[in-house]
This record gives sequence, structure tokens and C-alpha cells, in this order.
Amino acid sequence: MSISPQQLQELMKEVEQEDPIDFADLPFDEDDLRNIVADHLCEMAESLNRFSVEDKVITLLAVSAKLVLENLVLHVQLLRRHGIPLNQEIETLLKDLRHKK
Repeated sequence: MSISPQQLQELMKEVEQEDPIDFADLPFDEDDLRNIVADHLCEMAESLNRFSVEDKVITLLAVSAKLVLENLVLHVQLLRRHGIPLNQEIETLLKDLRHKK
């Protein structure tokens, strides 16, 4: 792998400057959480070494898509749980998804 978990953690922090993560009052250290994620992703990337470049890209896109979807679902669940109305973008997205069934 061409990036270490520590380097990945630093990149994560740089990305978070533009799009901060709300860790709220989680009973975990933010850097510990980043470390766990960075270690896991570096291990996963290392296991892709035998894949072609195209297969690596497809796999990483699939993992990214799953994480974005999971984030969206958790975000909507949190908003609903706290009785916070969804913004127009989310409402439109969910409405479009309902009509595609």
C-alpha cells in the first residue's frame, strides 16, 4: 500500500476541515475512531493488491457508495427521531425514490 494508516488519518483530518464530522458526545476519542477506520481501510486496500486497477476502482466506488447511503439513512433517522423537518433536497430525493418503486 502506498499510504500508511497514519498518513490516511492526516488526510481524513484535512478533509474534515472542509466538512467537519459532528462527533457529538460519543464516548470515544475522535483520533481513536480515525485510527480504527484508517487501519481497516489500509488493510482492505492491501487485500486488493491482486485486483486489476479497474476492479480496485469499482470496489472502492462500491464501498464509498455504501457508506454514503448508510450516512444518508442514519442522518434521516436522526432528523426524524428528533422531529426535525428534512430539508428540501432530502425531501425531493426521498420523494423521487418513492415514485421509482
